[in-house]
Amino acid sequence: MPNHEIYMRRCLELAELGHGTVSPNPMVGALIVHKDTIIGEGWHRKYGEAHAEPNAIADVFNHYPDAADLLKESTVYVTLEPCSHQGKTPPCADLLIKHQVKQVIVACRDPYEQVNGRGIAKLRAAGIEVIEGVLEEEAKFINRRFFTRVQKQRPYVILKWAETANGYFAPKDPGRQWITGTSTQVVNHRWRSQEDAILVGANTAIIDNPQLNVRAWFGKNPKRIVIDKELSLPSHLHLFDQQTETIVFNAIKTDWQDHLKLIALENFDWYLPQNILYQLHLMDIQSVVIEGGIKTLKLFIEAGLWDEARVFSGSVYWKDGWEAPRLQTIPQLKESIGNDLLTVYFNN
Repeated sequence: MPNHEIYMRRCLELAELGHGTVSPNPMVGALIVHKDTIIGEGWHRKYGEAHAEPNAIADVFNHYPDAADLLKESTVYVTLEPCSHQGKTPPCADLLIKHQVKQVIVACRDPYEQVNGRGIAKLRAAGIEVIEGVLEEEAKFINRRFFTRVQKQRPYVILKWAETANGYFAPKDPGRQWITGTSTQVVNHRWRSQEDAILVGANTAIIDNPQLNVRAWFGKNPKRIVIDKELSLPSHLHLFDQQTETIVFNAIKTDWQDHLKLIALENFDWYLPQNILYQLHLMDIQSVVIEGGIKTLKLFIEAGLWDEARVFSGSVYWKDGWEAPRLQTIPQLKESIGNDLLTVYFNN
C-alpha cells in the first residue's frame, strides 16, 4: 500500500517553490506516481501561468513516450483541490479527467467559493477515486496567506521588529541604531521578497528613511505602504523614488501617479487598521509585513489584526529606550540567526 504522506510531503516542498511569485493565487505542488515511481512533478510557478497539475503532466510527457498510457494507471498527488472553473488558465480537474488518471490524492480543499468541493465532485463524477485530507493541516499552513484572504477578506498580517536583549525597540533620542547583525538583515530581505507588501508609519519613514526593498537577497520588491495622515512626508525620502509601487494612506486626497498611489481614508482616526486592510484586500494584496514603528505595530496589535509576529532579539543592551511591544500569546518557534534570536508567534 503506498505511503501517501511521503508523496504529499514532496508535493508540499514543490508548492513552496512558488513562494513570492504566485500571489494572490495559492502555492500548489503536484506529483504523479506510477507503480510507486514518481514520473512527473510540477508546481504553480507564477501568477497567471499554468497551475501545478498541468506542469506535472507536461513533465510526464517530456520524459516518457508512452505518457498517455502511464497516466491512465497513475495516482496524482496535489496539495490543494484541483480547480473546477475557468480562470486565467483552464480547469485542472478537467485536465485530469481528460487523461483518465486512476486516482487523485488531495491534501486540502480550496476555500475559494467557486472551487470548494466542486473540483473533487467533478473528479468523482468522472469515476476517478479521490482521497482527501492527507497532511491537510500542513497544506493549510503553507497557504495560510491564501486562506486568510479568502476566509477573512483581508491580507495575512505579519508583524516584524527587532529589540535589544533587554527589550528596547528604539532609542528615545531620534536616530538610527542597529540592534541585529548582518545575518538577520539577509533573512529580513528574503522575507520581503516573499510577501506582497510592507508597511511603516510616518515617523519611521522620517527617522529611518527606509528603502523597504530587496537588496541583501534576490527576488521581487514588495509594494511599499506608509501611513501619512497629513501628507507631510518630504518627497526626497527613499519611499518616493518611483523604484517600486508605493501606497500612501492619508486623510486628504486620492491620487494615482506612476508608482505613487495616494489613498484617502474617510474617518481616518476610526478603525484605521481595519480600513487599511480592507483597501489592501480590494487591491489583491494577500500579505503585508508591518515593520513599524512602535505606534503602528501597537495599532494592529490592539485591534487584534495580526496573524504572525517575527521578533528578533539582538545581543546588545541599552540603558534606556522605547520598550518593544509585548504579545499576550505563547511563542511557537525560537531559532538562532547568527548572534540574534528569532522568536515567532501566531495569533490563533
